[in-house]
Amino acid sequence: MDNKNNTKYFIGMVVAMLIWGVAWTSGKAAVEHSTPEIAAFWRYAISFLSILPVIWYMKTRLKTNTIGFLYMLGAGILSAVFNYLFFAGLSHGQAGYGGTMVTSIAPIITYLLSIMIFGIVVTKKQIFALGIGILGSLILLRVPFEGFAFLNINSSYFLACAIVWAMITIFSQKASKRADPMFYTLVVFGVTGFINMLFALPSHPFDFSALDLVFWINIIFIGVFSGTFAMTLFFMSASKIGAHRTGVFMFIVPVGAIISSYFAYNEKIVLSTVLGCLLSFVAVLLFNMKSKTEKSKILSV
Repeated sequence: MDNKNNTKYFIGMVVAMLIWGVAWTSGKAAVEHSTPEIAAFWRYAISFLSILPVIWYMKTRLKTNTIGFLYMLGAGILSAVFNYLFFAGLSHGQAGYGGTMVTSIAPIITYLLSIMIFGIVVTKKQIFALGIGILGSLILLRVPFEGFAFLNINSSYFLACAIVWAMITIFSQKASKRADPMFYTLVVFGVTGFINMLFALPSHPFDFSALDLVFWINIIFIGVFSGTFAMTLFFMSASKIGAHRTGVFMFIVPVGAIISSYFAYNEKIVLSTVLGCLLSFVAVLLFNMKSKTEKSKILSV
């Protein structure tokens, strides 16, 4: 497809990524005015409700098979875990660092899991790319500078987020062959919201008097804009520019996270975070730059 015609889709992808980045800072504000359980529930409850009219307007085909549904159910359960870890991590750690760490490390873990679980055939160039990615991940975790000090409450949640998100990505890739992406998103939003509600009930999430305006402004932003709006932009743009290019765009997320957290919380931008992110970006770029003779095969399930 012509690059000129693709411009609006590239812009759409950039906007979606920036919104996802700002969501980390907004999420920190929301959890500061509630609890991780309550914030996790309302985030996806709002996303689920706001995506319904989009599904209706786009006349999305609400159909899949049993295997597709199981993939969506699994992704929903994992998404509920990720959602809790997201807010729990933000209640302890920095938004900019969390957004950078998860976005940069998750693709590397995804590739490694795909190789081990689905038997992806990799080239020497891709192995080299993974090496760069692993180095970037270690720098992001500050291992060369602080050893295993990253295994603390501030970083452990974000590392767990990256691992869970990698698993969600694999489920998404498998489900995409069996269901419309928007239908997949609807089901995942619904399952995630329901599971997070069960865990939020002891904290009384429907006690609206206990939740202030700051919480609602931020949770609505995350639910509607980061959830429904950005996700719709992402799927529409990805379908036009090609799935193989979307991984690279994910590295715009840290830009939104770092800049917004700098202005909102005066979080300092450290060299290790920038360097680790750049190395991970190079790794994803190299991994996806395949020649015509280089092919990767994923065993069907």
